[in-house]
Amino acid sequence: MKIVLLGYIVRGPFGGAVWHHFQYALGLKLLGHEVLFIEYSEDYPSCYNPITFEVSTDPSYGLKFIDAIFSNYGMNRQWAYFDYHTSRWFGNPKQKILNFLSDADVLINIAGVNPLREEVQNIPIKIFIDTDPVFTQIRLIKDPISNAMAKEHNVFFSFGENIGNKDCQIPKDQFTWVPTRQPVIPELWKNEKVLTKGNWTTLMNWDSHKNAEWDGKIFGMKSTSFQPYFDLPRIINERFELALGSKSAPRDELRARGWIITNPEVASKTPEAFQKYISESKGEWSVAKDGFVSSNSGWFSERSAAYLMSGKPVVVQDTGFSKNIETGQGLFSFTDPEDLKSIFIEVNRDYSFHSMRAREIALEYFHYEKVLKNLLKNC
Repeated sequence: MKIVLLGYIVRGPFGGAVWHHFQYALGLKLLGHEVLFIEYSEDYPSCYNPITFEVSTDPSYGLKFIDAIFSNYGMNRQWAYFDYHTSRWFGNPKQKILNFLSDADVLINIAGVNPLREEVQNIPIKIFIDTDPVFTQIRLIKDPISNAMAKEHNVFFSFGENIGNKDCQIPKDQFTWVPTRQPVIPELWKNEKVLTKGNWTTLMNWDSHKNAEWDGKIFGMKSTSFQPYFDLPRIINERFELALGSKSAPRDELRARGWIITNPEVASKTPEAFQKYISESKGEWSVAKDGFVSSNSGWFSERSAAYLMSGKPVVVQDTGFSKNIETGQGLFSFTDPEDLKSIFIEVNRDYSFHSMRAREIALEYFHYEKVLKNLLKNC
């Protein structure tokens, strides 16, 4: 099929985020489909430059960034960016883009961050992928503009794999959501270093965006989820490192309690830097957004999937994903600090085994062939 993929790379050129979007593009190509990745600028300054730390209307850094990764993996010019400030297309000539769109079969809008412009409206299958469950649904219920944009799609998938279940507190909206998860390409994540020593790491924002409220309940960020774990380095004899973003993060207090705090922009400056950061980690330890946890959403991080495919054991807060993905070997879920003592004893009892099982879990649950074929089958 001819597939249009709407995503976010040029405006947010970070190594971690790019893998989230790019693995959809490369995975669909590896399955034999024709793929064109498209991104639209906003009508206000939205292009971040990690060298100057500026947000502007200039996409030049992001254009080089996207061209590099697509070219490195044999997808030369299979991307396009429309800049509303100059009314110009980048990546491909305008007519070539419009020709592709005129007979495309499927459109996939990752996270719904790109509006459906006039030139894509006639594509018959238009997929919305929700990567921020509970927050997405509350926004679509409360915000008429977001709701109208969503209604331009006709197929809906969510990373909230428990959505619609009786024990899931994601608010019911007008859309029928089908569970999905991040596709991961095994060849991109080599299992070359089995480290019995090293830091347990993660990349995280303390506060990614505003909390959401529905029916009197507040759905919060990782800053809320983290509270019971401030003293974890004093309780568990491991080194814990946070590549920590957001201005609200209490970095000095965390350092005082034994956390290693690093700059997330270094770890994710390039796609290769993100891979290197994971490869040099002993594994991942992380909390999830409070909203994901308290709603029992079943959400699982695309970042954690990359750790698993890299053969790194993953120890993450349970969002209800343990109902859908095997845990206890290679991948561990926890609900409170007491769970972690026995988990780390088990991991260190046979680290090599859990490293092997981590990759096996990734191959079973996140392999791009399974995820993307299931996505297209359910259209």
